[in-house]
Amino acid sequence: MLTEKEKQEIFSLLHSQVVPAIGCTEPMAVALCVARATEILRTQTDCKVPEKIHLDLSANILKNAMGVGIPGTGGMIGLPIAVALGAIGGKSCLGLEVLRDCTEEDLTVAKNYIKEDHIDIKLEENDPDKLYIHARVEAAGKGAEAIIKGSHTNFIDSPTTLPIKEGVVTSEDERNLSAKDSGIALTLSKVYEFATTTQLDDLRFILEAKRLNEAAAEEGLRENYGHQLGKTMCSPLGRGIMGESIFAKVLSVTSCACDARMAGAKIPVMSNSGSGNQGICATMPVVVFARENHNTEEELIRALTLSHLTAIYIKQSLGCLSALCGCVVASTGSSVGITYLMGGNFNQISFSVKNMIANLTGMICDGAKPSCALKLTTGVGTAVMSAMLAIQNKNVTSAEGIIDDDVDRSIHNLTSIGSRGMDETDRFVLDIMTHK
Repeated sequence: MLTEKEKQEIFSLLHSQVVPAIGCTEPMAVALCVARATEILRTQTDCKVPEKIHLDLSANILKNAMGVGIPGTGGMIGLPIAVALGAIGGKSCLGLEVLRDCTEEDLTVAKNYIKEDHIDIKLEENDPDKLYIHARVEAAGKGAEAIIKGSHTNFIDSPTTLPIKEGVVTSEDERNLSAKDSGIALTLSKVYEFATTTQLDDLRFILEAKRLNEAAAEEGLRENYGHQLGKTMCSPLGRGIMGESIFAKVLSVTSCACDARMAGAKIPVMSNSGSGNQGICATMPVVVFARENHNTEEELIRALTLSHLTAIYIKQSLGCLSALCGCVVASTGSSVGITYLMGGNFNQISFSVKNMIANLTGMICDGAKPSCALKLTTGVGTAVMSAMLAIQNKNVTSAEGIIDDDVDRSIHNLTSIGSRGMDETDRFVLDIMTHK
């Protein structure tokens, strides 16, 4: 039985880890750090734009920021334009929506800024954190810095900090509560109890994830983004092959949202654990299945809560960034949510988790990019299949591979592989990406 303190801690987790974001999270986090350092610099000098920007970034930040579209840039990709816009028009008070208010004029200035070689980006080799961003800015003989570490909006103290301003995300702010330091050690049974017994009105906020991510899916269908995987599935070719099944609709709608986000559409999505793709993956399969299955609004709300909180739980031991593709985590959440919408009980939900872990463990993350839609769709397809087996009380057993009789141990087997076992894989992937 959850205590009142545990319930409040879980609420804090949900509110801190399920937040809106525009664009891929890693370049947005870098832009956020640069915007914050620039704001500090402006208190010391009349210069509005730094003369030089120095960045030290962890390998996982670099990997996830190299090939992804930046919102509002007309298709430009990668870190330089995100960094330049962060310095020129970014607002740190907007968190991961830092570039929301950037204008066409800002974009023109930013393009010239890149050409003038003001930006220096290096790999951080000393700090062990997989999520580390250190921005140092200079102008008129003055300097300022900002550091993000541990989670995408978690500023840590540096010698040149501004007083905390309302709306600015800081390490003391509850919005930045990281899953690892939340004080609540989740288990799948705690996730299930919270999602299925909490007063419905207290969970209704999760419908904002539905609203934002549905809008992203509609944008992905309306325009030609990325590899257009979602649109292809909705085309006569896709329908001819996959038909009009619930399965096909779950895949296509989820893919449309990812297509738009990865190509740099300037629209917010609801993220999960610092990832917009994970937020899409934890949301849209559940939303589409509930609509097609004619579930009630209450069932949808509880299923979305189950899905998002399961993803957060897995991330507690995996960490914000790892060698493991985030779709493994988020699609496990959506499988849990879909199993619940099918009428599944806790045992059947546990079966769906084991089925997911047995199938997707080991899928590598090779950076954020348009082709993430392919991986996301693979994860969502597996989520539906795992739920179908689970609702029939069929699951991968402890006699097979890394699965344990205890579902929580199975989850920790997955996260141990992703956080420690695949470290060398992560380094190898980054080496390939940086030497092509």
